[in-house]
Amino acid sequence: MEHLILLHGAIGSKQQFASLQTLLSAHYHVHTFNFYGHGGDDFADQPFSIPLFAEQVINYIESIDLQRVHIFGYSMGGYVALYIAKHHPSMVQKIITLGTKFYWDTHIAFKEAQQLQPTIIEQKIPAFAKVLQERHTTHQWSNVLNQTADMLIAMGENNHLHEDDYASITSPVCVMLGDRDKMVTLQETLNVYTKLPNAQMAMLPNTPHIIEQVNMGLLCYMIHHFIDTDKTKKPTLS
Repeated sequence: MEHLILLHGAIGSKQQFASLQTLLSAHYHVHTFNFYGHGGDDFADQPFSIPLFAEQVINYIESIDLQRVHIFGYSMGGYVALYIAKHHPSMVQKIITLGTKFYWDTHIAFKEAQQLQPTIIEQKIPAFAKVLQERHTTHQWSNVLNQTADMLIAMGENNHLHEDDYASITSPVCVMLGDRDKMVTLQETLNVYTKLPNAQMAMLPNTPHIIEQVNMGLLCYMIHHFIDTDKTKKPTLS
């Protein structure tokens, strides 16, 4: 069996992939893990960043001596996967992203960071605060949100992947977006798709951004279909 790594999104954890992992395990050796500080795991000795999380994935791949893995990345996880493909292409076979936000500027970053204030979440969305406390432990969840907010602000000032970078990513990539996603725009997804030299694009019907509301059976089918086919190169448009 080939190896497939699942990368969760910002303020997420590997537990969100439990049902997807079960479905995909019929086809692949599936690997999941938490990014630093997430899911109750230890924080790194430096702030959250895309390069930090990418280095963590690379270290994991090397630690168990994997050769050219497939990667599925949800939201931020997809951004990390593409960053790895850009800087370490020999490690990656195929990449699938879902709901990945590619375009960041100071306005967007500030707006998203404002939604990650622990005190406001506790006051206005106590049920979500409880979910985050259970996901990251009561003592760590606020730190996860604060460091994520700082990371987004930094990305708004200096995006780690610029538009020109995507043209140099030669790994086959399937860029997926839910048709009900209110965080990621169709235009930014199309812009990246058109720049990737070896890509496909898929729109998931009746699918919002939140991973828990994604049809996991459909997602498993899309991932397996893309990995299992060699016909990934985009046709030349006349």
